[in-house]
Amino acid sequence: MRDYHDREWGVPSHDDRHLFEMLILEGAQAGLSWVTILNRRDGYRRAFANFDPVKVAAFDDRRLERLREDPSIIRNRLKIYGARTNAQAFIRVQSEFGSFATYLWNWVDGTRIVNHPRTLADLRPTTELSDRISKDLKRRGFTFVGSTIVLSLLQAVGVVDDHINGCAFKPE
Repeated sequence: MRDYHDREWGVPSHDDRHLFEMLILEGAQAGLSWVTILNRRDGYRRAFANFDPVKVAAFDDRRLERLREDPSIIRNRLKIYGARTNAQAFIRVQSEFGSFATYLWNWVDGTRIVNHPRTLADLRPTTELSDRISKDLKRRGFTFVGSTIVLSLLQAVGVVDDHINGCAFKPE
């Protein structure tokens, strides 16, 4: 967890493959701990074609059913099938906006939101922004994109900086 926090969490990402990976992993986390997902990250990379949305979008039901037997990922049927659904929706967003990164960063006019929480207790599970993006993603056919998951995604990929004040990785 420390390595993930120190090297990746909150670093602004404009890479669609990374954004797709984080979208799938954040959805997989629903109801679980983040450490559970991080411990299976390599398994997810193998299972989901290194998070290539075009390949995942083309997975047939037989392949998805085989993934339900893969102990290196969370074997929840809805989450596994949701990855394909999200890949298909992701590709549609890429087609409309040129990239998923453009779509996501347009919500903040290309400028990250830097919050100044003093303690973990200051962090909220959702925000007005995550509510709006969640609603839009659902309208576009995404699944496992509730407001809490969307906020976690925004934090993970650096659209929202929620590092606690005093954290060594908080940008000045």
